Amino acid sequence: MTTTDRTKIEKTDAEWRAELTPEQYAVTRQHATERPGTGPYLHEKRDGLYACVACGAPLFRSETKYESGSGWPSFFAPVDETAIGETTDRTHGMVRTEIHCANCQAHLGHLFPDGPQPTGLRYCTNGTALKLKTDDGSAA
Repeated sequence: MTTTDRTKIEKTDAEWRAELTPEQYAVTRQHATERPGTGPYLHEKRDGLYACVACGAPLFRSETKYESGSGWPSFFAPVDETAIGETTDRTHGMVRTEIHCANCQAHLGHLFPDGPQPTGLRYCTNGTALKLKTDDGSAA
């Protein structure tokens, strides 16, 4: 997908609430964070594409997933440079880089500069904000 292929998705709050589970809504629309070690995909090993749970946009490939020890699924790179948007998050007395789906603005997690090479980045994501589409078509 290239930049020109991406379509911004805008829905009302009521539409998001109707389409997402309460936990998915809290994370993706209200910027909540799942407790460490509790979300889906933390220990997932199957090959596939991690997409946005809200709109289905491709976000990360399994080849970029790694065990960070943080308690959340972590990736060192998005599927392409247009997949993830970034904003400054000044909540909780910190300054962090928040990451969101570039298509629908769903909150995904945060970006940290302590990941492995080749990028040195850690896209620390809420598993609740993701949906795995496995390469072999198995249920995720």
